[in-house]
Amino acid sequence: MHLRAAVVAVLCLPAALVYALPAALVYALPAARAYAQNAPIPASPIPTISTQSTLVLVPTLVKTKKGDLVFTLTANDFTITDNNVEQKVHLEEDTGDQPLALVVAIETGGGGASQFDKYRKLATMIESIVGQVPRRVAVVTFDSEPQLFQDFTPNLALMEDAIQNLDAGDSGAATLDAVAYSVDLLRKQPPQYRRAILLISETVDHGSKVRLDDALRAVSDTNTSIYSVAFSSSRSAVGHEASKLNDPTPGPEHGCFSHDPKTDPTVRDDGSKGVPEESRSTQYYDCLAELLPPLRLAKMAAILGMNGLRKNAPETVAKLTGGEYFHFSSERDLERGLATISNHVPNRYVLSFQPQSPQPGLHAIAVTMKDHPDLVITARSSYWAGDATTTQPQP
Repeated sequence: MHLRAAVVAVLCLPAALVYALPAALVYALPAARAYAQNAPIPASPIPTISTQSTLVLVPTLVKTKKGDLVFTLTANDFTITDNNVEQKVHLEEDTGDQPLALVVAIETGGGGASQFDKYRKLATMIESIVGQVPRRVAVVTFDSEPQLFQDFTPNLALMEDAIQNLDAGDSGAATLDAVAYSVDLLRKQPPQYRRAILLISETVDHGSKVRLDDALRAVSDTNTSIYSVAFSSSRSAVGHEASKLNDPTPGPEHGCFSHDPKTDPTVRDDGSKGVPEESRSTQYYDCLAELLPPLRLAKMAAILGMNGLRKNAPETVAKLTGGEYFHFSSERDLERGLATISNHVPNRYVLSFQPQSPQPGLHAIAVTMKDHPDLVITARSSYWAGDATTTQPQP
Protein backbone atom coordinates (compact mmCIF):
# COMPACT_ATOMS: atom_id res chain seq x y z
CA MET A 1 0.00 0.00 0.00
CA HIS A 2 1.34 3.39 -0.99
CA LEU A 3 0.28 6.32 1.14
CA ARG A 4 1.11 9.88 0.26
CA ALA A 5 0.30 13.22 1.76
CA ALA A 6 -2.16 12.24 4.46
CA VAL A 7 -2.23 14.01 7.79
CA VAL A 8 -3.79 13.84 11.17
CA ALA A 9 -7.27 15.38 11.08
CA VAL A 10 -10.78 14.38 11.79
CA LEU A 11 -13.39 15.88 9.62
CA CYS A 12 -17.11 16.03 9.66
CA LEU A 13 -17.88 16.19 5.93
CA PRO A 14 -21.39 16.13 4.43
CA ALA A 15 -21.06 13.65 1.60
CA ALA A 16 -23.12 15.72 -0.80
CA LEU A 17 -20.96 18.77 -0.34
CA VAL A 18 -17.51 17.45 0.44
CA TYR A 19 -15.97 19.77 -2.12
CA ALA A 20 -17.24 22.85 -0.28
CA LEU A 21 -15.67 22.20 3.09
CA PRO A 22 -12.27 23.28 4.47
CA ALA A 23 -10.03 20.41 5.49
CA ALA A 24 -7.11 20.23 7.89
CA LEU A 25 -4.53 17.92 6.46
CA VAL A 26 -7.35 15.80 5.02
CA TYR A 27 -7.64 13.87 1.77
CA ALA A 28 -10.34 14.90 -0.64
CA LEU A 29 -12.04 11.77 -1.88
CA PRO A 30 -11.81 11.01 -5.61
CA ALA A 31 -15.55 10.40 -5.74
CA ALA A 32 -16.19 13.76 -4.14
CA ARG A 33 -13.95 15.43 -6.71
CA ALA A 34 -15.84 13.82 -9.56
CA TYR A 35 -19.10 14.97 -8.02
CA ALA A 36 -17.78 18.49 -7.55
CA GLN A 37 -16.90 18.71 -11.24
CA ASN A 38 -20.36 17.59 -12.42
CA ALA A 39 -22.62 19.05 -9.74
CA PRO A 40 -24.71 22.12 -10.59
CA ILE A 41 -23.67 25.45 -9.12
CA PRO A 42 -25.74 26.18 -5.96
CA ALA A 43 -28.19 29.04 -6.24
CA SER A 44 -26.96 30.51 -2.98
CA PRO A 45 -23.32 31.69 -2.70
CA ILE A 46 -23.14 30.03 0.75
CA PRO A 47 -24.73 26.57 0.57
CA THR A 48 -26.42 25.05 3.57
CA ILE A 49 -25.23 21.73 4.88
CA SER A 50 -27.29 18.95 6.40
CA THR A 51 -25.49 16.78 8.94
CA GLN A 52 -27.72 13.83 8.08
CA SER A 53 -25.12 12.62 5.50
CA THR A 54 -22.02 13.09 7.62
CA LEU A 55 -18.75 11.50 6.54
CA VAL A 56 -15.95 11.33 9.10
CA LEU A 57 -12.34 10.94 8.00
CA VAL A 58 -9.80 9.61 10.48
CA PRO A 59 -6.19 9.70 9.21
CA THR A 60 -4.32 7.14 11.29
CA LEU A 61 -0.63 6.43 11.86
CA VAL A 62 0.33 2.83 12.71
CA LYS A 63 3.74 1.80 14.09
CA THR A 64 5.36 -1.17 15.71
CA LYS A 65 6.53 -0.83 19.30
CA LYS A 66 10.01 -0.22 17.88
CA GLY A 67 8.68 2.77 15.95
CA ASP A 68 8.67 1.25 12.45
CA LEU A 69 5.80 2.34 10.22
CA VAL A 70 3.30 -0.30 9.09
CA PHE A 71 2.07 -0.05 5.50
CA THR A 72 0.24 -3.32 4.73
CA LEU A 73 -3.05 -3.02 6.62
CA THR A 74 -6.54 -3.04 5.13
CA ALA A 75 -9.87 -1.64 6.30
CA ASN A 76 -10.72 -5.01 7.84
CA ASP A 77 -7.78 -4.66 10.24
CA PHE A 78 -9.29 -1.59 11.92
CA THR A 79 -12.17 -1.06 14.32
CA ILE A 80 -13.61 2.42 14.87
CA THR A 81 -16.15 3.26 17.55
CA ASP A 82 -18.11 6.53 17.65
CA ASN A 83 -19.39 7.18 21.17
CA ASN A 84 -18.77 3.50 21.85
CA VAL A 85 -20.82 2.34 18.83
CA GLU A 86 -18.83 0.32 16.29
CA GLN A 87 -18.85 1.78 12.78
CA LYS A 88 -18.36 0.35 9.29
CA VAL A 89 -14.80 1.31 8.31
CA HIS A 90 -13.67 2.27 4.82
CA LEU A 91 -10.06 2.84 3.75
CA GLU A 92 -9.87 5.84 1.44
CA GLU A 93 -7.75 5.91 -1.68
CA ASP A 94 -4.84 8.32 -1.84
CA THR A 95 -5.13 11.56 -3.82
CA GLY A 96 -1.92 13.09 -2.48
CA ASP A 97 -2.01 16.45 -4.21
CA GLN A 98 -4.41 18.55 -2.15
CA PRO A 99 -2.97 22.01 -1.40
CA LEU A 100 -1.86 22.95 2.11
CA ALA A 101 -2.20 26.07 4.26
CA LEU A 102 0.29 26.03 7.14
CA VAL A 103 0.83 28.48 10.00
CA VAL A 104 4.23 28.31 11.69
CA ALA A 105 3.59 29.74 15.18
CA ILE A 106 6.85 30.61 16.96
CA GLU A 107 7.19 31.83 20.54
CA THR A 108 9.36 34.95 20.72
CA GLY A 109 8.42 35.94 24.28
CA GLY A 110 9.25 34.18 27.54
CA GLY A 111 12.15 31.83 26.88
CA GLY A 112 11.58 31.88 23.14
CA ALA A 113 14.37 34.30 22.23
CA SER A 114 16.96 32.00 23.79
CA GLN A 115 16.05 29.35 21.19
CA PHE A 116 16.53 31.48 18.06
CA ASP A 117 19.99 30.03 17.38
CA LYS A 118 18.42 26.57 16.97
CA TYR A 119 16.25 27.68 14.05
CA ARG A 120 18.98 27.97 11.38
CA LYS A 121 17.65 24.96 9.44
CA LEU A 122 14.02 25.39 10.39
CA ALA A 123 12.89 26.68 6.98
CA THR A 124 14.49 23.72 5.21
CA MET A 125 12.76 21.27 7.54
CA ILE A 126 9.40 22.99 7.03
CA GLU A 127 9.86 22.73 3.27
CA SER A 128 10.34 18.98 3.71
CA ILE A 129 7.10 18.74 5.70
CA VAL A 130 5.13 20.75 3.15
CA GLY A 131 6.39 18.75 0.17
CA GLN A 132 5.69 19.63 -3.44
CA VAL A 133 1.96 20.30 -3.22
CA PRO A 134 0.59 23.82 -3.77
CA ARG A 135 1.06 25.61 -0.46
CA ARG A 136 0.57 28.79 1.49
CA VAL A 137 2.73 29.29 4.56
CA ALA A 138 2.39 32.06 7.16
CA VAL A 139 4.54 32.88 10.19
CA VAL A 140 2.93 33.96 13.48
CA THR A 141 5.04 35.13 16.41
CA PHE A 142 3.77 35.45 19.95
CA ASP A 143 4.71 36.69 23.39
CA SER A 144 1.87 38.12 25.50
CA GLU A 145 0.05 38.71 22.21
CA PRO A 146 0.16 36.87 18.86
CA GLN A 147 0.84 38.75 15.65
CA LEU A 148 1.11 37.96 11.95
CA PHE A 149 4.83 38.24 11.16
CA GLN A 150 4.66 36.95 7.57
CA ASP A 151 1.39 36.66 5.69
CA PHE A 152 0.48 33.55 3.72
CA THR A 153 2.79 33.08 0.76
CA PRO A 154 3.74 30.25 -1.61
CA ASN A 155 7.28 31.66 -1.60
CA LEU A 156 9.20 29.71 1.04
CA ALA A 157 12.12 32.14 0.74
CA LEU A 158 9.91 34.78 2.37
CA MET A 159 9.11 32.36 5.17
CA GLU A 160 12.81 31.64 5.67
CA ASP A 161 13.63 35.35 5.76
CA ALA A 162 10.97 35.89 8.43
CA ILE A 163 12.30 33.05 10.58
CA GLN A 164 15.86 34.34 10.33
CA ASN A 165 14.78 37.83 11.44
CA LEU A 166 12.68 37.15 14.52
CA ASP A 167 12.48 39.83 17.20
CA ALA A 168 12.57 39.02 20.91
CA GLY A 169 9.26 39.70 22.64
CA ASP A 170 8.17 40.40 26.20
CA SER A 171 8.03 37.91 29.08
CA GLY A 172 4.72 36.36 28.01
CA ALA A 173 4.12 33.08 26.19
CA ALA A 174 0.40 33.01 25.36
CA THR A 175 0.46 29.70 23.53
CA LEU A 176 -3.29 29.06 23.51
CA ASP A 177 -3.97 32.59 22.25
CA ALA A 178 -1.48 31.94 19.43
CA VAL A 179 -3.29 28.73 18.51
CA ALA A 180 -6.66 30.50 18.39
CA TYR A 181 -5.16 33.36 16.36
CA SER A 182 -3.59 30.92 13.90
CA VAL A 183 -6.89 29.07 13.50
CA ASP A 184 -8.61 32.35 12.62
CA LEU A 185 -6.02 32.95 9.92
CA LEU A 186 -6.51 29.45 8.51
CA ARG A 187 -10.28 29.88 8.54
CA LYS A 188 -9.92 32.52 5.82
CA GLN A 189 -7.95 30.29 3.44
CA PRO A 190 -9.60 28.70 0.38
CA PRO A 191 -11.84 25.74 1.31
CA GLN A 192 -9.91 23.26 -0.82
CA TYR A 193 -6.77 23.75 1.30
CA ARG A 194 -5.79 21.37 4.08
CA ARG A 195 -5.01 23.26 7.30
CA ALA A 196 -2.28 22.76 9.87
CA ILE A 197 -0.28 24.55 12.55
CA LEU A 198 3.37 23.91 13.40
CA LEU A 199 3.71 25.20 16.96
CA ILE A 200 7.18 25.96 18.36
CA SER A 201 7.07 27.07 21.99
CA GLU A 202 7.94 26.33 25.57
CA THR A 203 5.90 23.81 27.47
CA VAL A 204 4.00 26.15 29.80
CA ASP A 205 1.45 28.73 28.66
CA HIS A 206 1.95 32.20 30.19
CA GLY A 207 -0.99 34.57 30.04
CA SER A 208 -3.42 33.27 27.42
CA LYS A 209 -6.84 34.90 27.55
CA VAL A 210 -8.80 32.51 25.34
CA ARG A 211 -10.65 29.69 27.06
CA LEU A 212 -9.41 26.19 26.32
CA ASP A 213 -12.84 24.92 25.27
CA ASP A 214 -13.25 27.82 22.81
CA ALA A 215 -9.84 27.14 21.30
CA LEU A 216 -10.57 23.43 20.93
CA ARG A 217 -13.94 24.09 19.30
CA ALA A 218 -12.30 26.46 16.80
CA VAL A 219 -9.63 23.89 15.96
CA SER A 220 -12.27 21.21 15.40
CA ASP A 221 -14.59 23.47 13.40
CA THR A 222 -11.80 24.31 10.95
CA ASN A 223 -10.39 20.78 10.84
CA THR A 224 -6.92 21.93 11.84
CA SER A 225 -4.15 19.56 12.90
CA ILE A 226 -1.43 20.80 15.24
CA TYR A 227 2.14 19.53 15.28
CA SER A 228 4.15 20.76 18.26
CA VAL A 229 7.84 20.91 19.12
CA ALA A 230 8.61 22.42 22.51
CA PHE A 231 11.46 23.28 24.85
CA SER A 232 11.12 23.11 28.63
CA SER A 233 9.87 26.11 30.55
CA SER A 234 11.91 27.28 33.52
CA ARG A 235 11.12 25.69 36.88
CA SER A 236 9.90 29.01 38.24
CA ALA A 237 7.53 29.41 35.30
CA VAL A 238 6.16 25.90 35.77
CA GLY A 239 5.56 26.51 39.46
CA HIS A 240 3.92 29.88 38.87
CA GLU A 241 1.46 28.63 36.25
CA ALA A 242 0.73 25.42 38.13
CA SER A 243 -0.18 27.36 41.26
CA LYS A 244 -2.74 29.38 39.30
CA LEU A 245 -4.33 26.25 37.85
CA ASN A 246 -3.87 23.93 40.81
CA ASP A 247 -6.67 21.44 41.37
CA PRO A 248 -6.88 20.61 45.11
CA THR A 249 -8.97 17.49 44.50
CA PRO A 250 -6.79 14.37 44.55
CA GLY A 251 -7.27 11.60 42.04
CA PRO A 252 -8.60 8.20 43.06
CA GLU A 253 -6.37 6.02 45.18
CA HIS A 254 -6.82 3.20 42.69
CA GLY A 255 -7.36 3.79 38.98
CA CYS A 256 -5.65 5.30 35.97
CA PHE A 257 -4.27 8.30 37.92
CA SER A 258 -2.79 6.11 40.65
CA HIS A 259 -0.02 4.48 38.61
CA ASP A 260 3.22 6.08 37.48
CA PRO A 261 2.79 8.01 34.24
CA LYS A 262 4.49 6.89 31.04
CA THR A 263 6.15 9.33 28.71
CA ASP A 264 8.84 9.46 26.07
CA PRO A 265 12.31 10.15 27.47
CA THR A 266 14.33 13.19 26.53
CA VAL A 267 16.74 12.56 23.63
CA ARG A 268 20.20 14.03 24.13
CA ASP A 269 22.50 15.39 21.39
CA ASP A 270 24.42 12.09 21.21
CA GLY A 271 21.19 10.15 20.66
CA SER A 272 21.03 8.66 24.15
CA LYS A 273 17.85 8.88 26.20
CA GLY A 274 17.57 10.92 29.38
CA VAL A 275 15.04 11.25 32.18
CA PRO A 276 11.48 12.10 31.03
CA GLU A 277 10.54 15.71 31.69
CA GLU A 278 6.82 16.42 31.42
CA SER A 279 5.94 13.28 33.35
CA ARG A 280 2.20 13.71 33.93
CA SER A 281 0.68 15.07 30.73
CA THR A 282 0.77 11.81 28.80
CA GLN A 283 -1.05 10.06 31.65
CA TYR A 284 -3.96 12.48 31.43
CA TYR A 285 -4.65 11.38 27.87
CA ASP A 286 -4.66 7.72 28.90
CA CYS A 287 -7.07 8.47 31.72
CA LEU A 288 -9.20 10.64 29.48
CA ALA A 289 -9.53 7.71 27.08
CA GLU A 290 -10.89 5.62 29.96
CA LEU A 291 -13.45 8.31 30.80
CA LEU A 292 -14.64 8.63 27.20
CA PRO A 293 -17.07 8.26 25.56
CA PRO A 294 -18.60 10.72 25.55
CA LEU A 295 -17.54 13.69 27.66
CA ARG A 296 -19.03 17.12 27.46
CA LEU A 297 -16.49 19.59 26.10
CA ALA A 298 -16.55 21.56 29.35
CA LYS A 299 -15.52 18.48 31.30
CA MET A 300 -12.80 17.62 28.80
CA ALA A 301 -11.50 21.18 28.98
CA ALA A 302 -11.53 21.07 32.76
CA ILE A 303 -9.51 17.86 32.92
CA LEU A 304 -6.97 18.96 30.35
CA GLY A 305 -6.90 22.56 31.47
CA MET A 306 -6.21 21.72 35.10
CA ASN A 307 -3.75 18.97 34.37
CA GLY A 308 -2.28 18.61 30.89
CA LEU A 309 -2.36 22.27 29.94
CA ARG A 310 -0.62 23.52 33.04
CA LYS A 311 2.23 21.06 32.45
CA ASN A 312 2.51 21.07 28.68
CA ALA A 313 0.27 23.23 26.52
CA PRO A 314 1.77 22.29 23.12
CA GLU A 315 1.50 18.59 23.87
CA THR A 316 -2.11 19.01 24.97
CA VAL A 317 -3.26 20.71 21.76
CA ALA A 318 -1.29 18.30 19.56
CA LYS A 319 -2.81 15.24 21.21
CA LEU A 320 -6.35 16.60 21.00
CA THR A 321 -6.08 17.26 17.27
CA GLY A 322 -4.42 13.95 16.43
CA GLY A 323 -1.12 15.67 15.70
CA GLU A 324 2.26 14.84 17.17
CA TYR A 325 4.43 16.34 19.89
CA PHE A 326 8.23 16.33 20.29
CA HIS A 327 10.44 17.83 22.96
CA PHE A 328 13.73 19.49 22.07
CA SER A 329 16.66 20.86 24.03
CA SER A 330 19.11 21.32 21.15
CA GLU A 331 19.16 22.06 17.44
CA ARG A 332 19.67 18.38 16.72
CA ASP A 333 16.64 17.45 18.83
CA LEU A 334 14.55 19.95 16.88
CA GLU A 335 15.74 18.57 13.56
CA ARG A 336 14.95 15.01 14.65
CA GLY A 337 11.44 15.93 15.70
CA LEU A 338 10.70 17.79 12.48
CA ALA A 339 12.22 14.98 10.41
CA THR A 340 9.90 12.51 12.12
CA ILE A 341 6.90 14.73 11.42
CA SER A 342 8.00 14.98 7.78
CA ASN A 343 8.19 11.18 7.57
CA HIS A 344 4.90 10.51 9.32
CA VAL A 345 2.71 13.07 7.54
CA PRO A 346 2.58 11.26 4.16
CA ASN A 347 2.35 7.76 5.63
CA ARG A 348 -1.02 7.65 7.32
CA TYR A 349 -3.99 5.47 6.57
CA VAL A 350 -7.09 7.54 5.82
CA LEU A 351 -10.01 5.75 7.39
CA SER A 352 -13.60 6.93 7.06
CA PHE A 353 -17.05 6.06 8.32
CA GLN A 354 -20.58 7.40 8.10
CA PRO A 355 -22.02 7.72 11.63
CA GLN A 356 -25.22 5.92 12.46
CA SER A 357 -27.79 8.58 13.42
CA PRO A 358 -25.20 11.24 14.35
CA GLN A 359 -26.10 13.40 17.34
CA PRO A 360 -24.98 17.05 17.50
CA GLY A 361 -22.05 17.86 19.76
CA LEU A 362 -18.76 16.27 20.70
CA HIS A 363 -18.18 12.68 19.61
CA ALA A 364 -15.47 10.41 20.96
CA ILE A 365 -13.65 8.21 18.45
CA ALA A 366 -11.54 5.16 19.29
CA VAL A 367 -9.42 3.40 16.66
CA THR A 368 -8.19 -0.10 17.49
CA MET A 369 -6.70 -3.09 15.68
CA LYS A 370 -8.65 -6.34 15.54
CA ASP A 371 -5.79 -8.80 15.23
CA HIS A 372 -2.70 -6.69 15.91
CA PRO A 373 -2.82 -5.65 19.59
CA ASP A 374 0.92 -4.94 19.68
CA LEU A 375 0.78 -2.17 17.07
CA VAL A 376 0.73 1.47 18.19
CA ILE A 377 -1.97 3.73 16.76
CA THR A 378 -2.03 7.53 16.56
CA ALA A 379 -5.38 9.03 15.55
CA ARG A 380 -7.63 11.88 16.52
CA SER A 381 -9.89 11.06 19.46
CA SER A 382 -12.95 13.20 18.72
CA TYR A 383 -14.93 15.21 16.20
CA TRP A 384 -17.76 17.72 16.27
CA ALA A 385 -21.15 17.12 14.72
CA GLY A 386 -23.33 20.12 13.95
CA ASP A 387 -27.00 20.53 14.76
CA ALA A 388 -29.45 18.26 13.01
CA THR A 389 -30.84 21.34 11.34
CA THR A 390 -28.97 22.90 8.44
CA THR A 391 -25.91 24.94 9.29
CA GLN A 392 -23.52 27.22 7.47
CA PRO A 393 -20.13 25.85 6.43
CA GLN A 394 -16.95 27.37 7.76
CA PRO A 395 -15.63 30.10 5.44
